[in-house]
This record gives sequence, C-alpha cells and structure tokens, in this order.
Amino acid sequence: MPMQVDAYASGGLARGVLARSGHLRDVLDSAPTLDLERVRWRPIDGPEVGTKGTVTILVDDVLIAFADDDPTLPVHAAWHAIRLEVGPYVVEGELATMPGFDPGRALTRPTGEFVQLRDVRISVRGADDGPLAVHQALVNRYAVERVDADLMLGFFFPGAAMGPAEGATEGAATPA
Repeated sequence: MPMQVDAYASGGLARGVLARSGHLRDVLDSAPTLDLERVRWRPIDGPEVGTKGTVTILVDDVLIAFADDDPTLPVHAAWHAIRLEVGPYVVEGELATMPGFDPGRALTRPTGEFVQLRDVRISVRGADDGPLAVHQALVNRYAVERVDADLMLGFFFPGAAMGPAEGATEGAATPA
C-alpha cells in the first residue's frame, strides 16, 4: 500500500509516496537514502513547484519526516513538552520517556538517527505562516541546533544548545 511521506530538508518540503514498502522509521534507519515517487516540492521561501517525479534524498539531509500511516506510539510513556530548532524550522511537540526516567542516571540511550515526537507543530523560523500540525513526526536528532524542554536531553540531541532561544518566552515548551 502506498505511503504518503513529507520530508523536510533545509531547502524545503518534499511530499511524495515512499518508493519501497515498510514503515518510514525502518526506511530511515536502514537505508542511506529516502526515495520518494510522485514528489511535489515546496521551497521554504516560495510556492509549491509541482511534480518532480522520483526524488532521492540522503537520510542525513532529512530534518523532519512524517508519514500518513503512523506507527504506534510507546505505551506507558511519560510525555514531556519539547521545542526544537532544526535547520530553518521550529518543532514543538512531546517526547516520550519511560516512567521514572532520570536523564542523569539513564543507562539506555536513544538509538538511530531519528527521535519520535507526538502532537507536533512545525513552523519556519521567522515566518508569519501558522504552524503545520501533525500527529507525530520523526526528527533528525543530529541536526537539532537548540532544545528547550523540562528535562536535560543532551544525549538525545548531541551538539544542540540547551534552553530557550534568545528572545523566546520562558516556559515556551510548557503545554497549553
């Protein structure tokens, strides 16, 4: 069954059909490229430019991705509000941890290149457009530049600055 995928890169959004079977996360974790068919490309600073046929995107260039057949979310998870700056985008949503999770004492570390979030809102930094709301998304944890959350999540997002951006409202990651 064809799966519609939205893949955000630094230059814009590629929306197309996954060229192979499987869940999006499995494809992102197991292949060096994300192959999409019947792609519509929307540059970050302009209107959609129409069909591009088949497009191959390096997985490392995918900043945010989501599919129309979302995999299941973790059961018995504690959800934490989080705000991420990744490339030209701001991503707000919730990150799952297991009950009792203590980042300073955790023995398990995230695996794979992508971290799953739920109740996600994606917007372009500095744009007047309202955010796009999606049920869940996968975020490239190595591309995240800044993290604002109620937990210290440095090992989830190596290399990212922690805390709110300059001029951001304190507690921006607090759910409404």
